[in-house]
Amino acid sequence: MDHQTERAFQKQAGIFQNSKDLKKRNQRWYKEVGYGFKTPKEAINGTYIDKKCPFVGQVNIQGRILSGVVVSTKMKRTLVVRRDYLHYVPKYNRYEKRHRNISAHVSPAFDDSAIEAGDVVTIGQCRPLSKTVRFNVVKVTKAKSASKSFSKF
Repeated sequence: MDHQTERAFQKQAGIFQNSKDLKKRNQRWYKEVGYGFKTPKEAINGTYIDKKCPFVGQVNIQGRILSGVVVSTKMKRTLVVRRDYLHYVPKYNRYEKRHRNISAHVSPAFDDSAIEAGDVVTIGQCRPLSKTVRFNVVKVTKAKSASKSFSKF
């Protein structure tokens, strides 16, 4: 029972764990978030329990789907995503660079230690999960290791 890391007993809502039938006892509830994103194998076969996970928790992905570069992974199950964009200044007829940092919840289905700064993640909007977190990581794309290569962001 390595998934019991909290003081309170962690379990999935709606799954009866004291069944005499072993097949029913080891059931795991999961769902597809939609929009063409696949459910990770760790969410289907894993033992973790996360109520804020879009694959096995009580969170729906709805609204905006954004992508950005990971800046920080120092928080537990949360990362900071930087989104760069250009803002037009009509007076000078030019663009200026701007950015926005977004906090996003990362499910244990994506290996937390494997996600590093520089990786490109796709995040989906959901209900407020905390004071600053309103997005959930839906897909992770590893950063290219080449030092001189064109990057999207």
